[in-house]
Amino acid sequence: MSATTRWSLAALIVALAVGVGLWRQLDSPAPPAQRGGPPVVAEQPAGDRAAPAEVRAAADLAPCPEGDGGAGPEPLRGIEVRCAADGAPIDVAPALAGRPVVLNLWAYWCGPCRDELPAMAEYQHRAGPEVTVLTVHQDPNEAAGLALLTELGVRLPTLQDGERRIAAALRVPNVMPATVVLRADGTVGEVLPRAFTTADEIAAAVERELGESR
Repeated sequence: MSATTRWSLAALIVALAVGVGLWRQLDSPAPPAQRGGPPVVAEQPAGDRAAPAEVRAAADLAPCPEGDGGAGPEPLRGIEVRCAADGAPIDVAPALAGRPVVLNLWAYWCGPCRDELPAMAEYQHRAGPEVTVLTVHQDPNEAAGLALLTELGVRLPTLQDGERRIAAALRVPNVMPATVVLRADGTVGEVLPRAFTTADEIAAAVERELGESR
């Protein structure tokens, strides 16, 4: 076999190897965030991307809570994120001080979250001011989260936390949606890594934790 033939065969083998590698890459399944609605959260890049003002205005969200001047839940102290309603920074723990809070953690690409958010809004309507439902968008793409809330007509107060600092501090399993009940005294109640489908289900879970009828 001549040297020229050997070099030609080697080049052919390399080309075939590259072709197989590309085929495998193209044939591999899309990551969960692209497929939509998985219960297990994929890793996301750090750093939130702020939404344009017109997207924020269209969502017309309720303002974030301000608290009663107390220190708030200890695990959340020192965590600052953005209030999706106006883009302003918010110190999470003091904002939640002195009130029962239902924290709902979600992302725009999560299918069960899309179904659950209207139920959370309905529960808030029933519960009134005695309980605050506060949602936490856990993807860096704030504009996509606000667009979904606009589409669903859900105007609950929302925190933008693409780095998932709140979930980490509360030791929430790496799934979405997930809900955490915080008591008025700042203690952390039950962590519920599951999807709710109705306001009645949410009310029952909150009642079990707070010991009050909602």
